Parts: sequence; C-alpha cells; structure tokens
Amino acid sequence: MSGLFNGTVASITLRATMGRRRALIFALPSVILILVTLALKAAGSASPNWPSVILGTFGFTVVLPLTALIIGTSVLGAEIDDGSIIHLLATPVRRSSVIVTKFVVAAGLTMLLVAVPMLVAGLIATGGATKLAIGLFVGALAGSVIYNALFVMISAVTTRAIAVGLLYVLFWEGLLGNLVSGARELSIGHYSLGIANSIAHDATLHAGLSLTTAVVMGAIVTVATLTVAARRLAHFSLRGDAL
Repeated sequence: MSGLFNGTVASITLRATMGRRRALIFALPSVILILVTLALKAAGSASPNWPSVILGTFGFTVVLPLTALIIGTSVLGAEIDDGSIIHLLATPVRRSSVIVTKFVVAAGLTMLLVAVPMLVAGLIATGGATKLAIGLFVGALAGSVIYNALFVMISAVTTRAIAVGLLYVLFWEGLLGNLVSGARELSIGHYSLGIANSIAHDATLHAGLSLTTAVVMGAIVTVATLTVAARRLAHFSLRGDAL
C-alpha cells in the first residue's frame, strides 16, 4: 500500500474536497441520523427494535450510500470536470497510485463522517457499547470502503458520476437489493449489513448475506472497481481526451 499511496496527492485531494462548498453537506445526513436517534430515545419509543430498524434501514440505505456518493465522486470527478486532472496526470505519479490515494482519502472521510456518527447513534440508542452499536460501526466502516471504491470508479468512467451513482443507490440498493433476493449478492448495502449482523446477531437488521459472503464479495467488488478505475485513468492520460 505504501507504494500506491501518495502523500502529496492525498494532501491536495483532502484540501480540495473539504474546501469545496459541497463539503458543508457531507455531515448533514449523519447529523440528521443522530438527531432522529436522540428524538426517539427521548420519546421512549414503544418498539424495542427501533434502534436496529432506524440505524440499520435509514443508516445503511440512506446515510451511508449518499454520503459515500458525494465524497467518492468529489475526490476524482471534480478534477475531471474542471480539467485539472490533466496537470496531475502530467506528473510522474502512477495512475494506480492516483486512484488508490483518492480512494483512501474518500474512504477515510466517509468513515469519519458516517461510521463514527453511526457508532455515536448506536451508543445513544442502545445505551452503551452493545453488540448492535459495535456491529453497526464495523458494518459502516466496511461499507465506507466498498462504496467509495465503486464511486471512484464511476467518476473515472463517466462525467455524470453523481447521476449514475444516485441511480445505483436508488434503484439497485434501495429497490432491487431489498426486493430481489439474488440481487443481494451484488448489493454493497447488504455486504455492510451482513458484516454488521455478524457482530450484532439481530434479525431485525434483515441482513440477507452471511459474513463470509459479505466479506468475499465486498473484497472482490473493491479490487475489481479500483482496477477498472486505474485502467480507465491510464487510458485517459494516454489519449488526452475527455472521459
């Protein structure tokens, strides 16, 4: 990883991503999640399963994918849109290093802005460091990695990364992934839930995959999407045309 991670590219990416106006909305979904959790906790919800329902459903199907979408498409897509990627590709930095570095930055930011708030919400909802709270945190960490690999790839292959990513989140993750059992094996949301449920052991999370399937498929998707992204970026640098 040290050979693929470039500290200078990471620093530039981090400053550019967090410096944009869109950075103000990165934390908004997680803030809403915590506020909803506080409200339900204060109201004393009658359902004992509300923490897993709210955090598992809203957290893993809305907060996590949308935040990862915004961040993952920002770290590379913004440079492609404004043409500044040409200057980066003119340097002797390997294209695979560019992709991996931007992916690491995106995944790290998503962990900070989603997984950590998810842990906080879980601690509030369950009253302590329960299996559910820890499971949701670990699942969100895994989801941050896999989602960002996908969204970085989408940014590398199309200039309409936000639109394509949103369609994926809404239709594949939100609709097909929950209605068609076979689609779960290609659902990042279910990978995350499968990993979370391996710790939480909570049936109300509706995790459709085992830990082994979730980890193996998540690793395959992560490696495959980053490979495609690196190859696409190399193709772009050689031809010098727009993506």
